[in-house]
Amino acid sequence: MRILIIGGTGTISSAITRQLAESGHELWLLNRGNRKNEVPQCVTQVIADIDDTDSVLRMLGDTTFDAVCEFIVFVPSQVERDIRLFQGRTKQYVYISSASAYNKPAANHVITEGTTLANPFWEYSRNKIACEELLMKEYREKGFPVTIIRPSHTYCERGVPLSVHGLNGSWQVLKRMKEGKPVIIHGDGSSLWTLTWNEDFARGFIGLLGNPKAIGEVFQIMSDEQLTWNQIYETVACALGVRLNPYHVASDFLAVASPKEWDFRGNLLGDKAASVVFDCSKLKRAVPGFMATTRFDEGVRRCIEYILAHQELQVEDPDFDVWCDRVIEVQETARKRLNNN
Repeated sequence: MRILIIGGTGTISSAITRQLAESGHELWLLNRGNRKNEVPQCVTQVIADIDDTDSVLRMLGDTTFDAVCEFIVFVPSQVERDIRLFQGRTKQYVYISSASAYNKPAANHVITEGTTLANPFWEYSRNKIACEELLMKEYREKGFPVTIIRPSHTYCERGVPLSVHGLNGSWQVLKRMKEGKPVIIHGDGSSLWTLTWNEDFARGFIGLLGNPKAIGEVFQIMSDEQLTWNQIYETVACALGVRLNPYHVASDFLAVASPKEWDFRGNLLGDKAASVVFDCSKLKRAVPGFMATTRFDEGVRRCIEYILAHQELQVEDPDFDVWCDRVIEVQETARKRLNNN
């Protein structure tokens, strides 16, 4: 197949790029070229800003594709741009949405593709819903060959997946673990969550490319392994070879006590604070034999080894560190005052 990936070097798409390149497909990547040295040599790179549609059309020429996979569309205007670009030149348009689009809280903790979409806590998710609605309208009315994918928390070796961290990622949390400092976990840590290794996700994704059962359909791609957040943090500490010092703080409090740019209201109340179990039976019917095989303890061990070997990924976040200490101080002060009354 001739496949165009818009993006192709991110957490999810990098694994898809590698697997497609190794499988002998004719793969094109369209992006700004920020990580072009990481792209396999057999891949055709189109380095451009996709918003510059005239330039993109000149570079693509009259090339048509079996699939166009879009990883960097977040608002409906970008969907409209893609429809103009690819209507009539692809047999399948695969849109990466988000499992955060599901209703929070859902009526049932078991999530299927039919679960209601609504998220009053997170604008990001509401925009994803609007993008989906626009694409499905285009499919119903004009036959635009869309497939919608809803990933949840997918991770790779470049970052440890955690719930409470600052803008610089998870390294500062790992540093607190290594130093024996208390580490904030949202809520009581007992809610269920699913973490998916990107190479596992890629196999399910690729199984939908060129698949006639995928046109006009929505799929979620996740691991079948569910862990509590307490288990997740314990597993990370174990991979670091340290003892976890957990400190639980209500998600509602974290959402109002954090800087606005961290967006804990969306990331926690609109996503990670909800206990969910994803049912991927629809994907398994469309892609027989698919199964995520990387347990979280295995995946996070690879993450830790990789990050410790790459200094550039060890980005400290002193503002987040100070904020953690302050939140803990405030909660401990309140607890002592209540206990003294």
